[in-house]
Amino acid sequence: MDNTQQMINTLLQPINQFLQCETPDGWIEEARKPENLTALLVDHCNCELKASQTAMFMVRKYAVDKPSGAALMAWAKPYEDFVYGGNERSTTDFHSKKNGLLAPLTPRSDFAHGPELIDKMVRLIKEEFHHFEQVLEIMDKRNIAYHNLHAGRYAKGLMKAVRTHEPATLIDKLIVGAYIEARSCERFAKLAPYLDPELRKFYISLLRSEARHYQDYLTLAEKIAGKNIADRIRIIGAKEAELILVPDDTFRFHSGVPVMAVCSA
Repeated sequence: MDNTQQMINTLLQPINQFLQCETPDGWIEEARKPENLTALLVDHCNCELKASQTAMFMVRKYAVDKPSGAALMAWAKPYEDFVYGGNERSTTDFHSKKNGLLAPLTPRSDFAHGPELIDKMVRLIKEEFHHFEQVLEIMDKRNIAYHNLHAGRYAKGLMKAVRTHEPATLIDKLIVGAYIEARSCERFAKLAPYLDPELRKFYISLLRSEARHYQDYLTLAEKIAGKNIADRIRIIGAKEAELILVPDDTFRFHSGVPVMAVCSA
């Protein structure tokens, strides 16, 4: 076993124990088809932006004062303008790390876990923005233009398991974030062997950060809860596994078993 595979196995061991199911072979077979590469990369790009937006929303809602929230929104604006701005898209405002958080963030005094939430989520946001740029660069090399792609059911389905009273809402959203990051890591690793050398190297390079993101989300959820959250992890994990295992007529990075794979089984 080479060092890369040993690293992958070490990273995946806790993730495979955390997830309640593996990605089905049917999804891998669909994802490796050349005709699905555009959808895979565009949706991956969208996933990176959504991950940063979710983390940013939690920081703004729970952890920082109003001016700091405005600074976060200004940081995200060039990326959101690119995705939601229609046909006139430009990377000049964020490409090669030109864009960044321009002001220090001030924690709110009424949330004890604010500094830690800020620290972990700001690091995550920086990395997700960087990954967003990396996917765009790969797409540009392959003459794949970014285009709007409607979301699959995965994230929305997970949010149905989130409780609607605080602090339970925040705790559950952090657990949902952990599952999304863990599933991303598992799929990067499973899909990488079937991709061309550039994409294989890129997806393997993402494993460490995705694994750390899932751990950061869980750590925050446990600290904010102040008690054992195994029951919530189990309930949300069961919903996540259901979304991964049931037939899905839309191919996305986090979609379920492709309907065609089910029909041919």
